[in-house]
Amino acid sequence: MVMRAFILEDIAETCAWLGDLLREAYGEVDIETAASLREAHGHTGPGFDLALIDLGLPDGSGLDVLRRMKATAPETLCIVTTVMGDDATVVSALSAGADGYLLKEQPAAILIRQLRQIMDGVPALSPAIARRIMHHFRLTGPLTGQDAALTDREREVLGLIGRGLRNAEVAAELGIAVSTVAGYVKDTYRKLGISSRAEAAWHATRLGLREDD
Repeated sequence: MVMRAFILEDIAETCAWLGDLLREAYGEVDIETAASLREAHGHTGPGFDLALIDLGLPDGSGLDVLRRMKATAPETLCIVTTVMGDDATVVSALSAGADGYLLKEQPAAILIRQLRQIMDGVPALSPAIARRIMHHFRLTGPLTGQDAALTDREREVLGLIGRGLRNAEVAAELGIAVSTVAGYVKDTYRKLGISSRAEAAWHATRLGLREDD
């Protein structure tokens, strides 16, 4: 099946370059593009496997598109592709539901490898961004002892989410309802003080919960 991808990028040359990276990473890809928030309005519904979203746009922030896409098409993997790597922007993107955060100044070979890894459940995070996330959690992470407050089932769900499984896949794996999984995810996020799957994957790794059975 051909991957369907969406690229939100206002610089034409960069948009074409990102398209080349996607084809190098995944082979044949059906790509739709937009260069502004206005143009992106018709591309935020279901149907895309992957979206690359720039943040600095001529008519606003790509975070608005990210939030809308995660609300209307939560199954779409949304990866921020930007030159902005400050703490506030990174945290805002992850809180909005970003599944990855890549800095465009990285070498193409590294970006391609990170794009491929996301399909194996590994969050697409530039090394500098991963270090910032770890530093952020050292300063603002949950209080000591909150990890222990997770139930066995919540830890099990966190481990599966950390491996990249969607709620429906977790439900099938555990033999429970999707709504039940959503409840576990909500409670786990609340206990850990997080709001995105990228953060969940980080905690799952930290707790040793991502190893495949």
